[in-house]
Amino acid sequence: MKRLNITIILLIIVCIPCRAQSILDKQKTLNKFSFWSNEDWKWYKQNIPFLETPDIEIDKTYYYRWELVTMHLIYGSPKSGYASTEFIDRPWWAGAYGTISCPVGHQLYDYRWLKDPKYFKDYSKFWYKDPGAQLQNYTNWLGDAIWQGYKVHRDFRFTTNLLNDLINDYKKWEKKYFIESEGMFAWDGMHDGMETNINSRQTPQWFDGAPGYRPTFNAYMWAHAHAIVNIAKLVNDQRTADEFEEKAKIIKNNFQSKNWDQKREFFFHRFQNNEVTANKKDTIKANTLTYEDGIYQGSKHGRELIGYVPWYFNMIDDTKEFSKSWKFLMDSSYFYANFGPTVLERNDPLFKISENCCVWSGNSWPFATSQTLKGLSNVLNNYKNNSTVTKKDFYKLFSIYTMTQRKNGKPYIAEALHPDTGSWSGHDKVGHSEHYYHSSYVDLVISDLLGIKPQEDDFIIIKPLIPSSWDYFILEDFQYHGNNMTLIWDKTGKKYNKGKGFHLISNGKKIISKKNIQDLKVKIPLKIKKSLKERSVNYAVNNSNDKYPLAIASFPGIVHPINKINDGQFWYLKPTTNQWSNMYSQEKQDWAGIDFGTNQNINMIKIYFVEDNFKIRAPSQYQVQFWSDGKWKKIKNAKYQFNYPRARKANTIWFDDITTKKIRVLLIPEKGFNIGISELETWGDAKFPIRFPINKTKKPLNVSASFTSKFDEVDFIADGDININKRWTAFESPNKSDWVTIEYAKKKNFNTAYIHFYKDELNISPPEKVTIEYWNGITWEKVTNQNSITDTFIGNALNIITFDNIFTSKIKLSMTHQTTKYSGIYEIEYLKK
Repeated sequence: MKRLNITIILLIIVCIPCRAQSILDKQKTLNKFSFWSNEDWKWYKQNIPFLETPDIEIDKTYYYRWELVTMHLIYGSPKSGYASTEFIDRPWWAGAYGTISCPVGHQLYDYRWLKDPKYFKDYSKFWYKDPGAQLQNYTNWLGDAIWQGYKVHRDFRFTTNLLNDLINDYKKWEKKYFIESEGMFAWDGMHDGMETNINSRQTPQWFDGAPGYRPTFNAYMWAHAHAIVNIAKLVNDQRTADEFEEKAKIIKNNFQSKNWDQKREFFFHRFQNNEVTANKKDTIKANTLTYEDGIYQGSKHGRELIGYVPWYFNMIDDTKEFSKSWKFLMDSSYFYANFGPTVLERNDPLFKISENCCVWSGNSWPFATSQTLKGLSNVLNNYKNNSTVTKKDFYKLFSIYTMTQRKNGKPYIAEALHPDTGSWSGHDKVGHSEHYYHSSYVDLVISDLLGIKPQEDDFIIIKPLIPSSWDYFILEDFQYHGNNMTLIWDKTGKKYNKGKGFHLISNGKKIISKKNIQDLKVKIPLKIKKSLKERSVNYAVNNSNDKYPLAIASFPGIVHPINKINDGQFWYLKPTTNQWSNMYSQEKQDWAGIDFGTNQNINMIKIYFVEDNFKIRAPSQYQVQFWSDGKWKKIKNAKYQFNYPRARKANTIWFDDITTKKIRVLLIPEKGFNIGISELETWGDAKFPIRFPINKTKKPLNVSASFTSKFDEVDFIADGDININKRWTAFESPNKSDWVTIEYAKKKNFNTAYIHFYKDELNISPPEKVTIEYWNGITWEKVTNQNSITDTFIGNALNIITFDNIFTSKIKLSMTHQTTKYSGIYEIEYLKK
């Protein structure tokens, strides 16, 4: 009870003044919008700056993009903390926890504005400290993003501790991709995350061909070098600063002199090698720019949106010559479109608006649009030689970008869209690329539209790009150098009752006011916040191949498997919600929990219940129990956040420290509804190293099949790993039915089969019919009373079949394939229940 009482006192001391000083009614602000799937209002209030502008569509998209962050936020492990996914699922090419390095720059630019810096710091550190991180699978600007985060939080120790990692990372890139004779980095567009572009399509390797000196990769590495320069100067390492200043200079000088075309007034991709053309009748010479050679030699086109990327980092010299490239952005003969910009100029001979993903030859890609908007903002703010683009252009393009993020009138984003219609069709696969986190938005609102420019010294610079028609806006509670800041424009003084004009407030005190909106430079001293205690860790999460911590339940879950409750991620999208549910359960009392495998100390549990308004609702009641003295016991003196269970948000339970091997949640459903849980977290004080029992190596089972596709392996079906990418299929089998057998070392009792059938979009589907047989010592015999819990078999999900008890060492599963399809399995477990 002592711990709980202290926490409550702290909340009274800290939170009541915050509420008294709040300008916006934050709950009312959130309630303006009906798109929410994650309704964890407490999290938003604690973590995001609150925005209000006269443009309701910008406000709506701003809050949607913070919700998008929560969909992709993942607690990878107690050691690594938080990271982010790109896709809503975790595709086979992703690294640890579903991470992909391609959009990390965009994501960290957003993350730096979260009030709690742990999210930014965990994710930054992850790329250098977690063995499962795949940083160099794609080009990225992680180094620059870490530096930009420093300018918001000014965390000297954290940032300088990463200096050696940044240096080593740069040198690895340099060793693999820096071409010394040209003084630039070279790789292909696919590894920029921009596959099937006009340069690769000129070669037989249309998807990932045409390696070259690209504006993207070289700008990223120039920015990375400059990040090292800046961080080295923080620790007075002038030698390193000078070394990387020279590296950056070499990249910039070569890029500006070799990738600029004076006639076309643009920066281009420059081919690294001699290439054979796609028709295999012509060649493209090395060191030529797009369309300087090959089939389209002499074309006046070839401009790609990537030509603007160097301005994202203020890399390009401020000259009249280079500024000419911006005249194409808002011209509908080139990049401008109603739902654009297009990634390739409109009249290019290879311009193509693709109906399906993923083609970078004409569609509008948010990844590139957000890069371009940042570059445009920098041109308007930092370049004198600009006579082609204006603040109105920025707002117009930003408004277009805002409204592209819609589907059926609701906030939404996927991979790419049709630049003329705004349709995401063909680029938003359900359960994969819907609500796709491959771009930035909130940072563009805060740092560019509102103009808050973080600095590495004791100042803040503000250069708004808002339209002159705006009579008000507010950004409340953004963290800057350890201070709680609010920026207000109130033309009449009646909107926010803080007086007429343009105001900057720090820690509740107005520090500057101007009659009209103007550029500001204000001194903001660093305020160092001391942490009262070490961070807690979530002991439940398991994203490893180890058995423990193990998600356990009264019912394993069909369609919604139990291992979803401790994968470190929660979201509530229909119909692909990341959850376990008791749908189809025949148990009298359902429950879900975590088996740690060994004793752990915990003092808080968070449960994220699901609600779909159809079959699943939060329970009417629940009770948290822990394992002690060989039985389940109720946690005494537990304090529940809510009086009754709430869906789509964290339900937090606090209690005094307990030491236990297992916890569970007893669930009582609403009448007529099932229960779903997206995540179950168990928190306690961090005690490193955290140890869980090591998997015991099991002797492999004997597995065989009547036919196995050359692309698959039958042994995968009994390896204990429920992994959709490790499977057996009968693809290309000549048989109408096929079988798989599993042989055990000795006879056992069995009465249940857990079968995970595989399904793809083309050839593999669950079988029409299955028959289970067992070896009786002489021959194969069918089991009796075979019964499937579901009427039909479900692909990419658990299927449960029960039967009368058998005592055997060998079981055969025979499958009758569906017409024109083949059966597939990624795991089978036979057991006695």
